[in-house]
Amino acid sequence: MNIGNKYWLPATLLFSAPVFSQVTYKIDLTQPEHHMAKVEVTFPKVNSDDLTVSLPVWRTGKYKVLPTGDGVRNFVAKDEGGKVLDWARTETGTWQVELDKPSKVTVSYNLYANELGTRTRHISSTHAYLDASAVFMYSPEFRNDELNVELKVPKKWKSYSGLESDGKNAFVAPNYDVLVDSPIETGVSHHRSFKADGRNYELVIWGEGNYNIDQIVTDLKKISGQAHRWWDNYPFKRYVYMVHATSGARGATEHLNSTIIQLPRFMFRERKDYLRFISTASHEFIHTWNVKAYRPAEIAKYDYQHPKLTELLWLAEGSTSYFQNQLLLTAGVMTPKEYFADLAKRIDSNIKKPGKQVQSVAESSANEWTSTGGDYAHNNSVNIYSEGYMASLALDMSMLNDTELKHSYRDVHRVLYRDYKLPKGYTNNDVKHIIKNLTGKSYESWWKSHISEPSTLDFTSLLANAGLKLKFGKDKVYSGMSLSSGSLKLARVSKGSPAWKAGIGAGDQIVAINGLKVTASGFNKRLEDFKAGDNIEVTAFKDDRLQSFKLKLSSKPEGKVQIKAVEKPTKAQKAFLKAWLGIDWPFDAKGQYLKK
Repeated sequence: MNIGNKYWLPATLLFSAPVFSQVTYKIDLTQPEHHMAKVEVTFPKVNSDDLTVSLPVWRTGKYKVLPTGDGVRNFVAKDEGGKVLDWARTETGTWQVELDKPSKVTVSYNLYANELGTRTRHISSTHAYLDASAVFMYSPEFRNDELNVELKVPKKWKSYSGLESDGKNAFVAPNYDVLVDSPIETGVSHHRSFKADGRNYELVIWGEGNYNIDQIVTDLKKISGQAHRWWDNYPFKRYVYMVHATSGARGATEHLNSTIIQLPRFMFRERKDYLRFISTASHEFIHTWNVKAYRPAEIAKYDYQHPKLTELLWLAEGSTSYFQNQLLLTAGVMTPKEYFADLAKRIDSNIKKPGKQVQSVAESSANEWTSTGGDYAHNNSVNIYSEGYMASLALDMSMLNDTELKHSYRDVHRVLYRDYKLPKGYTNNDVKHIIKNLTGKSYESWWKSHISEPSTLDFTSLLANAGLKLKFGKDKVYSGMSLSSGSLKLARVSKGSPAWKAGIGAGDQIVAINGLKVTASGFNKRLEDFKAGDNIEVTAFKDDRLQSFKLKLSSKPEGKVQIKAVEKPTKAQKAFLKAWLGIDWPFDAKGQYLKK
């Protein structure tokens, strides 16, 4: 479907019926100093006795219920003659307006927008970031109708979005589903345009910082031009990278043909910081296919008021994490040394996480809406991103082995994009069916042991496929206790560790070791005075009572984990690495990284 000359959207993404009317949104941002805006929505003629209007209770890309409705004040509804209509709030994000005759209805409300870190709504003296899910109410009755958005902004502000522009500060969308997945950035910002593989791209950066905009454009161009190697075509003609250089907020969210990325303003220059940024950009770009073009059937059509559970968020998010650095690697933005350093860090984190023995990645996916962090999560849960990454790694290598390098996990995503585009969606059985067609083998048993049940991977065997091995640091004394920042209060105690077995837990406050006072800054150094096998006495406040605990220290490898080449890699191992990552063998005869 073509809309104008700039914006293209597959018809399968619209969920739309023929357009008979239009919804009009207006937002006044001319007094942004106190994070406030005035929003007005006019709905076409309503022929029933009431009109339901809602603000989504979650936003796309973040599977958490959010208090979006709390930012609404001074809600008023009027008919086309200006008569004030009665209304009642029926749910946290829903208002019901009563009508005494058929009429157009205009709803207005004041909106407080100071949630920068959640990437929902933020209004300040220099910009506004507007995610429709937290800004613009909709009516289920008119969800599929064409709409337009008009912004009234301060002088010198400019507005950008993945939406088709209908004026200097105005946009149009074929329906609310497109609006809710096309955030608007307006304000004073830096803007660049570029092309890659026949598509138009824009980079919009709000905020000053130590970034190099020319370098960012160069690398985004490399990334954006690589996608055709993975998928058959693009689900967009124009894509917008939005970046916030902030005073602390960080994170990112994918959208239909745009993304928003947030980083502290002085975390762009150092190579490790820049890699974090550019990897995030790659991650969100891949989401344009994985999630925005195809996603699990349970969430194929979003229910903005009621969260829907799926066991496949590991595939939607974890697989994207798995592919993000591979895209950078093939684009030449990340070196092999940097890629393997990141992989080694991820493997080390996985090995040290007790939760992988308790929760499966499928259960983690279904639990995402209510998942929590901290000590409990460390010991009893896995993350859809990190554990989904490892499930993707294991599946990729299994498929390469089973097909003699003819098919990889990328081919699964290629088929998902080709055959399961929205609004269709895919199920567990669909994914297993695709794998069986590609490999000629049933993956039911594999799926059970790696996806449906908790999984512990044999990284030595996995990496050996590609002629690689893990090198751990030296063994150091291990207690299992981790302090909260700047205090002796324990942030977590790892399950099965010496401290765990002794009865010490998160929240306990350490006072002394072997009767001698310890400090937060000297705690780890004090433990290094002992060796594995030593018995020590830890004094701590537990439930506000001073208690003593005896524990026997053990040891664990500490320091930087590295991925190295095996001493004499075979041709088969080198071929495996090439099929896996798309790069030639990156080591010299001594196993050192080649400089390229």
